[in-house]
Amino acid sequence: MKIVNKKALFDYQILDRLEAGVSLTGAEVKSLRSGHAKLDGSFVRIIGTEAYLINAQIFPYTYASPPAGGGTYDPKRTRKLLFHRKELVSLKSKIDGANLTLIPLSWYTKGPFVKLEVGLARGKKQYEKREKMRQDVQKRELERDFRGKVK
Repeated sequence: MKIVNKKALFDYQILDRLEAGVSLTGAEVKSLRSGHAKLDGSFVRIIGTEAYLINAQIFPYTYASPPAGGGTYDPKRTRKLLFHRKELVSLKSKIDGANLTLIPLSWYTKGPFVKLEVGLARGKKQYEKREKMRQDVQKRELERDFRGKVK
């Protein structure tokens, strides 16, 4: 099971990738394992000495009982990320020093655990995105033209 944030790879240049654990409820884990989540528009914020995943959507698990306390389930709640202290300190210094941000790249399972791949990224300019799309179109056209002709 792997859920990828494709939009992040288009909008950002990924400089470094890290693995983080996530603090989740049981129903959220079951929902993630069945692939019912989105990372579009989400980001990671370091507040104090802890990191949080903000605006990531995990859809409700259909067979789960209602949350304790009679409340309703919030699919976009803020979730705590589990980094080592050294990693958090180095990330915070990199983010403050250079114009960088932390973005979630993918959810995946590692044994019984659900992990989040986080990328240290720099935003792409509009002209860089257009150039990338132009290169992709040229590559597709070349492959289509030479399909079956080169051995």
